[in-house]
Amino acid sequence: MITVPTRQFLKKAEKLAPKIQRAFKDRIRLFGENPHHPLLDNHQLTGDRKHQRSINITGDWRVIFEMYDENIARLIDIDTHHNLYGK
Repeated sequence: MITVPTRQFLKKAEKLAPKIQRAFKDRIRLFGENPHHPLLDNHQLTGDRKHQRSINITGDWRVIFEMYDENIARLIDIDTHHNLYGK
């Protein structure tokens, strides 16, 4: 799997705490090897984000992405569950 981050994604990722950055690197590597690994909880979103998907980085942190095709994912956003979904 090839991941292509958006400019917004890169700006937010640079500001993350080192612990979250390390977790992201570990999970994105796992995503590249097996996008549907159970630890990632890769799932389709609903509502206004119905064309996007989410994976878990930590218990609270998520990455939102869109699939271009079966081998390319565009990374859109990274944040806590609450900040992304308001829940």
